[in-house]
Amino acid sequence: MTLPLPPLEPSRDKAVLRRQLQAERQALVDRHERSVHLQEVLRVWLVGRDETAIGAYWPIKGEFDALPALYRWTEGEDVRGWHRQIGLPVLDRQTKQLRFHVWYPGCPMEEDAYGIPKPKDTDQFAPQLLLVPCVGFGPRGVRLGYGGGFYDRTLAALSPRPYTVGVGYAHGYIPWLEPEPHDVPLDTILTEEGVVWERDG
Repeated sequence: MTLPLPPLEPSRDKAVLRRQLQAERQALVDRHERSVHLQEVLRVWLVGRDETAIGAYWPIKGEFDALPALYRWTEGEDVRGWHRQIGLPVLDRQTKQLRFHVWYPGCPMEEDAYGIPKPKDTDQFAPQLLLVPCVGFGPRGVRLGYGGGFYDRTLAALSPRPYTVGVGYAHGYIPWLEPEPHDVPLDTILTEEGVVWERDG
């Protein structure tokens, strides 16, 4: 009889940790159920928000897909009668920053330089709230991304800075994760278990 292997200790090397967490995420046998729970957490959390322009992302590598919940959000009625919009990122190759273009189901799409779908020829807009995918996350809003620095560069350049919400599955919590000097902490982090971090004020 072969005994199951114990779970791996998360690596202190961030490059290794990223690969470890991505492999874990894609191997989650209950990822669909986790996604359903996180959809509900996100929808409930958005009820209390005033923003009408949300920047999101196209899910890759087993990431949580926030777009169904966001599309439901656009169908809701803003009390001020303002139109709600979702945008997806488009990478500026020169600045290595992201800009956001309107997305809606069925809108024209094309692949970017990394093979990720992006809106084609839709209007650009400034997100008031930004959903940020997390490979992993730690205390006080620390996020572990893919290592490209696109979100950190974008947030450092945006004025006014949008409210940032990290979304990911609870398996990605790393209690000892520390920010690097260029890291921009998230304002809120949501997982399938609920709100796990929210900045005071």
